Amino acid sequence: MNSAAYQSLVPWLILFSRLVLFAVAQALIAVVLLLLSNPDAWSESARWWVFSAIVTNLVSTFLLVWALRTEGRRYLDFLRFERKTFWTDLALAAGVFILAAPIGLIPGNLVAQMLFGASDVPVVMMFRALPLWAILVGLLFPVTIAFAELPTYFGYAMPRLERQLGHGWLAWALAALFLSLQHMTLPLILDGRFIVWRAVMFLPFALYLGWVLKVRPRLLPYLIVSHFLIDLLALGTYLAL
Repeated sequence: MNSAAYQSLVPWLILFSRLVLFAVAQALIAVVLLLLSNPDAWSESARWWVFSAIVTNLVSTFLLVWALRTEGRRYLDFLRFERKTFWTDLALAAGVFILAAPIGLIPGNLVAQMLFGASDVPVVMMFRALPLWAILVGLLFPVTIAFAELPTYFGYAMPRLERQLGHGWLAWALAALFLSLQHMTLPLILDGRFIVWRAVMFLPFALYLGWVLKVRPRLLPYLIVSHFLIDLLALGTYLAL
């Protein structure tokens, strides 16, 4: 494979990467539990999905750093705030953040109601009690996902797919779709309804954020911060348990 063909393949590999990496990380946790004589290692590994996410986020960030370096670019470019438009961008990002909350929460509840008859059933399947030390380590989750998720799909993959496909909205749809689908394997619970719920629950949210970043790509660093805050709040579910 020549250099140009290889370079064109990288965005596609990164687009699929998190979907695979979540499952691989959970499989490694299951192997550890199996070695510790856990009789239901795979099911129990889903309990520790926060750790699968942290490992995947670290690998994803490394992949982004590597891929950008091959282009002569830096990951830190994703975190650059434009001074001239800072206050305008901040106001826009605040509005985006306010709208993101219902777009991120309501579809998941509606789909859970349709599939399970109650919106809390898949939440209970996913958020199982962890020891306090694990929750404290889990604080790395919102930090690492903020630096990995939006940069992967909308900072890196979307603009490169747009150049390859010659169609910006198709690139937007693909990036948003895979951002949503990645949740199927975080955690990978072998229940058809749960997998469907995870696959589609964040699709409107992904389409919305992708549209925002397609129209205003300079909002990426602000949305990275917003993403951190959203996932930090998600850890409150564990504290409640």
